[in-house]
Amino acid sequence: MNDLSDRPVTIEDEIAAMRDTWTPTRRAVAPGMEEHLYSIKPVLDHGFIRVIDYMGDDAAIVQAARVSYGAGTKHVQNDEGLIRYLMRHWHSTPFEMCEIKLHVKLPVFVARQWIRHRTANVNEYSARYSILDREFYIPAPEQLAAQSTVNNQGRGAVLEGAEAARVLELLKADAGRSYDHYEEMLSQDGQQGLARELARMNLPANIYTQWYWKTDLHNLFHFLRLRADAHAQYEIRVYAEAICDVVKDWVPAAYGAFEDYRMGGAQLSAKGLDCVRRMIAGEEVTQETSGMSKGEWREFRGVLNDPA
Repeated sequence: MNDLSDRPVTIEDEIAAMRDTWTPTRRAVAPGMEEHLYSIKPVLDHGFIRVIDYMGDDAAIVQAARVSYGAGTKHVQNDEGLIRYLMRHWHSTPFEMCEIKLHVKLPVFVARQWIRHRTANVNEYSARYSILDREFYIPAPEQLAAQSTVNNQGRGAVLEGAEAARVLELLKADAGRSYDHYEEMLSQDGQQGLARELARMNLPANIYTQWYWKTDLHNLFHFLRLRADAHAQYEIRVYAEAICDVVKDWVPAAYGAFEDYRMGGAQLSAKGLDCVRRMIAGEEVTQETSGMSKGEWREFRGVLNDPA
């Protein structure tokens, strides 16, 4: 049997050691979040998220709101009711009192989508200083889909049979060949080797990178509203869904309000609201009488879950 002490120390070993270490604190803690600290949540084939640190909880949101609004919140009967009031009326600053820092391992092409949310502090693994691992995102067969014929940003029918096998082989072969050349360019065997900052440009967008990502709860909710949506790209949506599982344990009252008003709610235009009032009054409203364009009318009917 091999001596485990001889094998390289992995990130899993480091996290397990940190999880076994307890530090006394006088600051407020969220019991649900404490269970997530130093735990890896696998995502995709080689990715993960894990909570590094956090600040605040539901009580911190309430505390900040009451400092700001004072006697104006006395009519709210409980903390959950106040949080729902804040969410309902788009009072964002109390939610900024909570922060979270995540360690994320993700494919580069997902990172390039993610980084568009410019309201976080990010520190990414540097391929100028270090050599990236030979790890690539290869989609599961059920995620291999053709281009949608109705949505320029979406997927259509799932590829099957020989076509699916051909595409998978291309993805694997291209990624492996690019990494082989990356290693060759870095080689020190009898040659100086290419600088890491130049060799990295040959790597494919499905190679994995890592970063620390810190943001406040208000901006995190904005990220989750867009990226956990059913229409978001699958590869970033599964990261958002994993983060949702963490957030609902961290700030359950705030997350419940977020689910209700943001994820499960809908926003109507003035024309849309007028149409709803007319419908409630018994009037038959059509696209022609609504004052909306065909696209607006289609989306409005979709909000009402009416395909007409």
